[in-house]
Amino acid sequence: MTEKEQKCKEGKVWLVGAGPGDAGLLTVKAARLLKKADVIVYDALVSAELLSWLPDRTEKIYVGKHAGNHPVPQEEINQILIREAKAGKCVVRLKGGDPFVFGRGGEELEALAEEGIPFEAVPGVTSSAAVPAYAGIPVTHRDYASSFHVITGHAKKDGTLSIDFPALVKLGGTLVFLMSVSSMEKILKGLMDAGMNPEIPAAVIERGTTARQRQICATVGTLKEKSDLAEIHTPAMIVVGEVCTLAGTLGWAQKRPLGGKQYILTRPRQNMSVLAERLRALGAQVIEMPAIRTEPVRPNKRLKEALERMEMPGEKKDELWLVFTSPVGVTTFFDELREIKYDLRKLLSIERNIKVAAIGSATAGKLGEHGLFADLVPEVYSARELGEKLAAEASPGAHIMIVRAEEGSGELVPPLRKAQLEVEDIPLYRTLYDVHPALQEEVRELLKNGEIDGMTFTSASTVHGFVRAMGGEIPSGIRAVCIGEQTAKAAAEYGMETVVSDRADMDSMVEKILETAEEE
Repeated sequence: MTEKEQKCKEGKVWLVGAGPGDAGLLTVKAARLLKKADVIVYDALVSAELLSWLPDRTEKIYVGKHAGNHPVPQEEINQILIREAKAGKCVVRLKGGDPFVFGRGGEELEALAEEGIPFEAVPGVTSSAAVPAYAGIPVTHRDYASSFHVITGHAKKDGTLSIDFPALVKLGGTLVFLMSVSSMEKILKGLMDAGMNPEIPAAVIERGTTARQRQICATVGTLKEKSDLAEIHTPAMIVVGEVCTLAGTLGWAQKRPLGGKQYILTRPRQNMSVLAERLRALGAQVIEMPAIRTEPVRPNKRLKEALERMEMPGEKKDELWLVFTSPVGVTTFFDELREIKYDLRKLLSIERNIKVAAIGSATAGKLGEHGLFADLVPEVYSARELGEKLAAEASPGAHIMIVRAEEGSGELVPPLRKAQLEVEDIPLYRTLYDVHPALQEEVRELLKNGEIDGMTFTSASTVHGFVRAMGGEIPSGIRAVCIGEQTAKAAAEYGMETVVSDRADMDSMVEKILETAEEE
């Protein structure tokens, strides 16, 4: 039995730190638990990028809190955890940063302990160290600071701060104030009133570790004014200390080729990881939004009958072409052979010249993983080009067996019919539109606020799936990087600004994204 298949014998809660925003900072243990969970209870500091990683079928409960806005009181959150655990579920309580660093994680575990509910705490990468690191500010440095101190900048209801400013000034280390933007003026004044030199370097970092990270470096005496001019908002933190002078030299996050960029990938989840990781390696924040997913056509009577006909002895050794139009189609084809227990030795023994065609290099590569090497791959990766090249290459009277999506491109078959070839078009899988409401709402807000730098589409179906997931409407002017002209045509119909990759492969998609980013 795999870990994913295992269920809790009794309810249990894992209090998990999600890190400060960059989904790549999620711990290995946290990632494993998210795949195992029956229900995930998450807050507002969990990024859209990380939300897109959460399993589609897992129940998700939003209990978000924003500064000054508490839609779900802490006591109610505690009761949600208790209720779900008592129902026998594996519950992950996902909190931004580390749950024990001003995350009220201790209060939630106390409530569970009182009810006798088993739990574990899984630490997360704390923003107090990670966010300065992404800004090029080491919180300690042999030449500048031998200690660092984390302080909440959250004020009491009466607006006062419970901070011993004289003690902090005497420490002489780096000071990190979390949840501090609304109290910035009081914090900086408190430090100066306690004797801190107004010329001490200071910085404020907004939305650290994400694509929208911004930072302002100044001094204790000037940070408030410069922050107001830059219109810095929450979530943000203040860092005070000599280490802030290193930001100009050690800053690295925004210097990456796609640093500060955020993209939405709308490929089916089965195909998404390669492109996503390439873009992340270049510094982009990537929201993997599977606007579509695929499922096999089962039972696939047509495929089974076609395979059986292929085994029948013919009057002559004619030519048979197996045609694949996507990597998903290749994977599904071999999955279905296993499903119907079809032995490949039957294909090898038939008296026919069997050839294989693939629409592009990615599909050909997937075939190669199964020991099949394409005889034909068109230079231009499109259904029309594949049909025309195959019509020219196939012998007269050849049998063409196409295995692909239920709603495949209408441009593939006409050239084959015109060449009087025998065509059998077999649907292997169907496309479904499936986006979780939590991710759907988050993406809507990002698009509305102009926080998405581009989207990738690899088929017209991904375009239609995304628009449908957004309720049929999206802001105009969204940049769409498309893998072919037909895909771009579909995107343009919804008012998107389209660019088309030079080739229909992931390398070319990345090249086009880099090219458009450099033009901005």
